Amino acid sequence: MNETDRLTIIPVSGFRQMTTFIQLPRRLYAGLPGYAPPLDLTQRDLLTPRKNSFFRTGRAQYFLAMRGGKAVGRISAQIDPISMAHYGEPVGFFGALDAIDDMAVVSALLDAAGTWLRRHGMKLMRGPQTLDSNGEFGMMLSGHYALPMVAMPWHPQWLPGMMEACGCTKARDLLAYQMRTGPDAEEAHLVPASLRIGEGRLGNISTRGLRLDRIEEDGEILRTLYNDAWRNNWGSIPLAREDVQSMIVELRPLLKPEHFVLIEQAGKPVCVALVVPNVFDISADLNGDPSPLGWLKLGKRLLRHEFHSARVILLGVSSTLDGTALGAIMPALAITELMKRGRSLPYRTIELGWVLETNLPMRRLIERITPQPCKRYRVYDRSLES
Repeated sequence: MNETDRLTIIPVSGFRQMTTFIQLPRRLYAGLPGYAPPLDLTQRDLLTPRKNSFFRTGRAQYFLAMRGGKAVGRISAQIDPISMAHYGEPVGFFGALDAIDDMAVVSALLDAAGTWLRRHGMKLMRGPQTLDSNGEFGMMLSGHYALPMVAMPWHPQWLPGMMEACGCTKARDLLAYQMRTGPDAEEAHLVPASLRIGEGRLGNISTRGLRLDRIEEDGEILRTLYNDAWRNNWGSIPLAREDVQSMIVELRPLLKPEHFVLIEQAGKPVCVALVVPNVFDISADLNGDPSPLGWLKLGKRLLRHEFHSARVILLGVSSTLDGTALGAIMPALAITELMKRGRSLPYRTIELGWVLETNLPMRRLIERITPQPCKRYRVYDRSLES
C-alpha cells in the first residue's frame, strides 16, 4: 500500500489537533447543499472540558482519521454516568461523527470509539450524541436541505448507510417539525373559547414570560419542571444546576421575555416552554471562523436581533397533571402562547424538535399545525460484546 493511502486513527492531543477536530466538518462538507458551518467558538465551548458541564461527571476521548497527512474523519467516545443510570445498563456513547464518503474511514472510526468504550467496561455503544442527549442528538436521515437549526446536527447522506453496514442498528428515530408563524398557523391551532387561559374552567391558570432581572430563578423553575416532565422519556437525561447555569451564560445575549412561556395553576408552575433564536440565521455566511469584520457583522446582527427562525428546545408539563384533562391540553396551551408571542418577534418559522417517533400524543398535537416532519434523525446501537 502506498504510504499516502494508509489510514490511521489517532487520539486527539493538544490545541492544534483539537482545532483540526473542530474545523473538520466544514472542511469536509464545504459546498454540500444544506450544510451550514457552526461557529468554531461554540464548538470549542461544547467540546472543552473546562467549559462544558458534561465533564463534571463524564469523560470523553476524541479521535481523528488521518490519511496522507490529512484529516478525513473524526469521532468522539464518551462515558456519562448520568446517562448510564438513566438507561440502567453499561452503555457508552459516540458522537461528533463526520467523515468523507469512504466506508473504511467510517468503520475505523467506529471501531476506535468502540475499543475505547469496551476498555472502560461498556457493553453497548449508542449515538451519535455530542456530548449527551441534551446536546446534538441523532444522525440526520432526511431534511438535508431544510433550514439549518441551532443545536440540531447535520450529516451527509452517505453516513447512515455506512453506519448500518458497520453493524449499527436502530434504537430510536427522532423527528423535527417546522411550524410557520402567522395567522394561518394560528388558525390551525385554535383552541376552544372555553379553554382560554384565565377564563372559565381555566380561570386559575395564568402565564408569563422570562424575567430577565431574575433569569437564574426562572432557569431553576425551568430545570425543575423539565426534569419532572421528562423523567421517564427515552433518551432524556436530567438537567443539573450547572447545565442550566451554562445555558444561561450562553443564551443570555439572545433571550427576550417572549422566548419563555411559564404556565401556572393557582400560582404554581405546571408547564414551561423555551424558544431560542436560530444562530445560523446570523452566522451561516461567516464560515465558522469570522474575520474581525465578520465578528463586527455578527455583533451588529445580534444587537438588531436579525433572526427569522427559532427552535423550541424545552417543553414540559408537571407530573402532577399526569392523566388529567388539563395535563393533556397543556402543551397545546403552551404552543398557543408561543404563537401569540411570535407576533412581536421577527420569526417566520419555529422548529419543534426533537420529538420521539413513539410520542404519539405530541405528534398528533404538532401535526394539526404541520402534518409532516421536516427532519428525521436516528439514534443507533452497536454491541461491544464479542
